[in-house]
Amino acid sequence: MSIRIRLALQFAAILGFTLLLFSLVIYFFTYHSRREYFTESLFARARIVAHVYLDGTDRGDEASQASYRRYLRQFYRTLPEEEVRVFDAQNRVVFREGRVGQKSDLQSFLQDVRKDGREVVLESDYRQTVGLLYRDAHRGDFVVVASSVDADSRQKLNELRTVLTTGLLASFLIAGVGGLFFAGLALRPMQRIVREVDSISASDLHRRLSQGDDQDEVSLLTQRFNSLLDRLETAFAGQRTFVRDASHELRTPLTVLIGQLEVALLQQERSPEEYRSVLQSTLDAARLLKDLTNGLLQIARASDDPSQVPLTLVRLDELLLQAHEEVLRRHPTSRVDLDFREPTGPPRAVTYGVRGNEALLLSAFLNVLENACKFSEGRSAPIVALLTAPAGRVCLQVRDQGVGMSEADRQQVFVPFFRSDAVRNVPGHGIGLPLTAKIMTLHGGDVQVESELGKSTTVTLILPAA
Repeated sequence: MSIRIRLALQFAAILGFTLLLFSLVIYFFTYHSRREYFTESLFARARIVAHVYLDGTDRGDEASQASYRRYLRQFYRTLPEEEVRVFDAQNRVVFREGRVGQKSDLQSFLQDVRKDGREVVLESDYRQTVGLLYRDAHRGDFVVVASSVDADSRQKLNELRTVLTTGLLASFLIAGVGGLFFAGLALRPMQRIVREVDSISASDLHRRLSQGDDQDEVSLLTQRFNSLLDRLETAFAGQRTFVRDASHELRTPLTVLIGQLEVALLQQERSPEEYRSVLQSTLDAARLLKDLTNGLLQIARASDDPSQVPLTLVRLDELLLQAHEEVLRRHPTSRVDLDFREPTGPPRAVTYGVRGNEALLLSAFLNVLENACKFSEGRSAPIVALLTAPAGRVCLQVRDQGVGMSEADRQQVFVPFFRSDAVRNVPGHGIGLPLTAKIMTLHGGDVQVESELGKSTTVTLILPAA
């Protein structure tokens, strides 16, 4: 079932239920109001009949009494199917006029009237019977019983039921059709969005959904979807750039390997020194290919879902010592000084503790320290690695003694495979800092690079403290 039909049915159901409840309330109050009005009319009739009866029976001549009876016959006939009876103290009928009712046994009814002073009995087909105790100082107590059919209420209530039922059905039909129409109008922007989304493919991610002027939920959805398309386009562009640059970088060592092997196969006889030189060149190219492949795998791993990366409590001071030992093994001629600054404020159980993945954080530390060693090659001043723990954070600041970089190059250092023109002669692939940035993002941290051309470069890693 479509949303349009579901909305129309829900709207019609809500309106129908509301109208049904409203109709029942109207009918209930109308019914009780008319019934109480007719009851009071019967009591008024009973009081008048009792008064007229007693006044008529007090007359001495028979002609006058007969005249009163004729008057009463005209009087009671003003109500439909009316019957009036007057009972004396011994419950004997002393006066009866009108149509004989269905209720013949009135003993218990008369007892209730004498006990309570008045009584009402609702019979079938809108007939009511009321009893009234009429006290007379000279002739004793009388009970006047009046019964009649509320034909007017029966007719009016039947008409009211017909009107309410017809109006309810008509309202339900109008609400259904109107709800279907207005739901279609409300969902028309959604249908437009569906058509536009269907027309967008991977080859034209630059297209965007058209946004209306209304600041409603549909416009908000369109803005969010356009933001999603922006991220997808950026991701696709980055993926294409990454694949292109990776293919280019991988082709270089492969070309060297193939070239060396082909040259070696062209000559049938070569000296051991020549074979050793070929094997050494091949080994260097294979190592370069291995390092590049490992870097690409690390970038892919650092781009994983953070929820899938196991995190433990890691002490960055111990991790920095481990990275320092590994860097000195790779670059024995470099000098790296470590500086541990104790945090200010109240002491903490774990001074440099963070929640993270030890292997990835070690890779980030090695990338920063190794870059500093490569770019500071031949400089006498030491590389300084400063570890601090300000409030709520742990920061590693590495300052090299290299040639620095321009502002334009600094803004592109996180682009995979980017190499500045000033360091083309330094071995590398341009994946160290991009990998470090991804690792920091994975841990909820940040990486900052400050550099000036001709001077040193400072890289700062910031992580939230445990």
